[in-house]
Amino acid sequence: MIFSEDYFMTAEIKAITPKMLAERIRQQDKLFLLDVREANEVAICTLPGAVHIPMNLIPLYLDQIPDDVDIVIYCHHGMRSLSVANYLVDNGFEQDDLYNLTGGIDAWALEVDPAMLRY
Repeated sequence: MIFSEDYFMTAEIKAITPKMLAERIRQQDKLFLLDVREANEVAICTLPGAVHIPMNLIPLYLDQIPDDVDIVIYCHHGMRSLSVANYLVDNGFEQDDLYNLTGGIDAWALEVDPAMLRY
């Protein structure tokens, strides 16, 4: 597996809270929402407009991730997405364009969309 513990803390990745993200979506800010969870997780719940690329496939699909907009990466609780954000920095993406969703989609369900299924 290419993702190791080294990718958890190599860069200072900005955090975005679910409420901050909801506001940016409401304002129709240009964002790329990157869901790095597994397919079985995405089947339970997802954010509208998100692009699903499982964490372990990110290296194969780097060319499908834009580098001209803010990228919000999320997973279930925020650890896998942080690892992916660090990997993206190591592969040429601008650190200032990357955001990790604090608490992941679980926090989104708790703070923004209580009707969303949780797991």
